[in-house]
Amino acid sequence: MAQPSVILATASYDHTIRFWEAKSGRCYRTIQYPDSQVNRLEITPDKRFLAAAGNPHIRLFDVNSNSPQPVISYDSHTSNVMAVGFHCDGNWMYSGSEDGTVRIWDLRTATCQREYESRAAVNTVVLHPNQKELISGDQNGNIRVWDLAANSCSCELVPEVDTAVRSLTVMWDGSMVVAANNRGTCYVWRLLKGTQTITCFEPLHKLQAHDGYILKCLLSPEFCDPNRYLATASSDNTVKIWNVDGFKLERTLVGHQRWVWDCVFSVDGAYLITASSDTTARLWTMSTGEAIRVYQGHHKATVCCALHDGAESAPS
Repeated sequence: MAQPSVILATASYDHTIRFWEAKSGRCYRTIQYPDSQVNRLEITPDKRFLAAAGNPHIRLFDVNSNSPQPVISYDSHTSNVMAVGFHCDGNWMYSGSEDGTVRIWDLRTATCQREYESRAAVNTVVLHPNQKELISGDQNGNIRVWDLAANSCSCELVPEVDTAVRSLTVMWDGSMVVAANNRGTCYVWRLLKGTQTITCFEPLHKLQAHDGYILKCLLSPEFCDPNRYLATASSDNTVKIWNVDGFKLERTLVGHQRWVWDCVFSVDGAYLITASSDTTARLWTMSTGEAIRVYQGHHKATVCCALHDGAESAPS
């Protein structure tokens, strides 16, 4: 099976994962996922595998195969896995779960190498671009930085007491981190330059982005520069695009009929894919804010999406 240059996948409460031709909107592969819902999808840096975070496991599927079976399963979590991602060289994977832990996995052996205790259900985990720190956000409103070299929590923040941190995102150059919560608020910190670690958070901005929940926040990628954007996906059925320079509202993406759960930028930041409870995923062009493609095929809420349209990074 020839590898497509653009890998686009979505998952739904209908217990399927679907792969799509991004341009035509055609679904070319469906994987049945009967064991649980899928909370998060992520594609490995080398474009070979798709990780699906479920309850309570993570399953890895071969992107270039028609096999319905996972290649490997990661099984130490005891509750919903809400976050999953990869080190840039693809050697290890990280995850966060409602069981209150953040874990690091050897991708090949599926062994859990490290476990960090957050003491509350973990909703979101991101890897700092320095590849040396994980940042987690939990249901009690805590943000914690996990120093992988020191193997400990190096920093703890509570932007709003007892308000769940739903989503975290870090600028590609490590200069900024944004946390979005259940009250529609984004907290923005500058990560001070000249420091080797992320633990110097300087409050930069508080953005009341939506009236409803923010389900996902995402900063634009490197190749979008010099333009820098923040996308916020919400329970108010919209995605808003903010210019990071001053946090002015640039566009509101209107078209989804129900909650927008997830979003992902194309590698150049020119397009955005979104996933919604209205069962669809959509492709938006950032220049006009128009939806230029609708991906239809799921029968229930589409809750996560993954896109890899850049060059694959070779495994080390």
